[in-house]
Amino acid sequence: MARIPVADPVSSPRVRFAPSPTGYLHVGGARTALFNWLFARHFQGTLVLRIEDTDLERSTPEMVERILQGLRWLGLDWDEGPYYQTQRTALYRAAGDKLVESGAAYYCFCTKDELERRRAKAAEEGRPPRYEGVCRKIDPTEASRRRSAGEAAAVRFAIPEGGSTSFDDAVFGKVEFSNSELEDFVLLRSDGSPTYHLSVVADDIDLRISHIIRGADHISNTPKQVLLYRALGAAVPVFAHVPLILGADKSRLSKRHGATSVMAHRDEGIVPEAFRNFLALLGWTPPEGTPEVLGDSELIRLFNLDSISRSNAVFDRAKLDWFNTEYIRAYPAERLLPLIEEEWKKAGLQIARGNYAGPAGPTRSSQDLPETSPGGAEFVGPGRKSWVDDEPQPSPGGTKQLSPALPALGNRANIIPSPGGTAQNPSQPETNNRDWLLATIDLLKPRARSLKDFAGSFRAFFTDEFEADPAAVEKFLKDDNVRRLLVELGQRYAQATDFSEAEAEKILRDFAAEKGVKAGALINGARVALTGQGVAPSLFAVMTALGRNRVVARLEAVGELAEHSAATKH
Repeated sequence: MARIPVADPVSSPRVRFAPSPTGYLHVGGARTALFNWLFARHFQGTLVLRIEDTDLERSTPEMVERILQGLRWLGLDWDEGPYYQTQRTALYRAAGDKLVESGAAYYCFCTKDELERRRAKAAEEGRPPRYEGVCRKIDPTEASRRRSAGEAAAVRFAIPEGGSTSFDDAVFGKVEFSNSELEDFVLLRSDGSPTYHLSVVADDIDLRISHIIRGADHISNTPKQVLLYRALGAAVPVFAHVPLILGADKSRLSKRHGATSVMAHRDEGIVPEAFRNFLALLGWTPPEGTPEVLGDSELIRLFNLDSISRSNAVFDRAKLDWFNTEYIRAYPAERLLPLIEEEWKKAGLQIARGNYAGPAGPTRSSQDLPETSPGGAEFVGPGRKSWVDDEPQPSPGGTKQLSPALPALGNRANIIPSPGGTAQNPSQPETNNRDWLLATIDLLKPRARSLKDFAGSFRAFFTDEFEADPAAVEKFLKDDNVRRLLVELGQRYAQATDFSEAEAEKILRDFAAEKGVKAGALINGARVALTGQGVAPSLFAVMTALGRNRVVARLEAVGELAEHSAATKH
């Protein structure tokens, strides 16, 4: 089936995102919102937000707020709305009355029990359980008399007899349905409440929607809506049905595949621009040779309906994690800090602020979002090593509440007198100092797989209360001699007059040579003692980031750390 070329959009196309607040903003809905946003921004058009809240039993204000929160987190701003369907019922009833008056719809007096009996009989006879048009045969004058007399009635649309209904889809080409496959569907229930088909068409006409971009699961709804547009004397908008999103097993994406709501991905430490970039490529293909990492300006410039695939997209979690890593690496520390602060808050990690006035981290508008690359920084490709000591290890899937491993460290870190550093702690950097925080984030971000790492595996950089990885302790601190030498090494650092990165390395290597041990054994052991991890940035960069006082305190407490780890393990 040939793809129908999309006519040049009107000078100012109008599109809409119309979620139903019966649940969270899920991945599929977010992708639909993103495609509408990109299309509107590409053509300098208008994005309308409409809340389809007519399901009074399932729709809640809390869910509306969650949907809005998800859109704001993604950085998708809208130009009009939100409009609420529950506040527009007069519009729908007027449309229903117009259709009855024109003969395109009729009153249906069938009761619920009658309809259920007919469906049951049809099922027994092997026929499709469809409405058979019983009330369509009633003379319109008689139907109006009965309705005026107070008899309860729904309003049904009269599907044309014979022929077919077709529409040109910007993605799937010409789509055609035989009218015999369609039943006379309800427009207004007997209590006057509208059904989905009437409300969305009446809204789209009233709001002058020119293009409807939505999921391919709505294709079967479209012929009914096309008939409604025509019956109401309105132009049929351009339809573009985008492919579904499947899980790795090629079944429809669901909770069994992991997180499906937008905010659940935020809670897993995904940064919004990474998620937006990832979503854009689920079902849309930029021109050949275009890099995968695309900022807003590039996505907006390149996006078009012609490049949307007809094939269903597969949600690849590993690919999302890759995007997340790339964006975290490229983000300036200033941009990461408010996001990291949220992770510290969730993990119960208190960073003393002192003279550090951290940003409040408000939701940013699209104008503040990255352009061709996040923050304008160079991207570190997946094949490049950012840290020199070890190969990367996967980040933890989540941050557990950590218990203090060495509660005495917080005090011990402040008692080593030596030159340099702050006035209160001569060799200790001020961890509540903004410049120190930003520098430490820059040191750590090449290793980060998610924002949660900054409250999890990187926790030791920001607090003295952290858990050591038992496997790393077992591997690098099992030897009593290594632990004894690390305590002595700490004493050497305490006595040094210089604690620069180069001098810290020289002291360790000279000490290893003096003791006749390999420097690597001390480097690996010190890394675990200082960070609780077997993988970290360059050890000597870690030392200068932590400051001499903490380095000395943690090296001297290495025996306690090993004992605590062993006790926790067993």
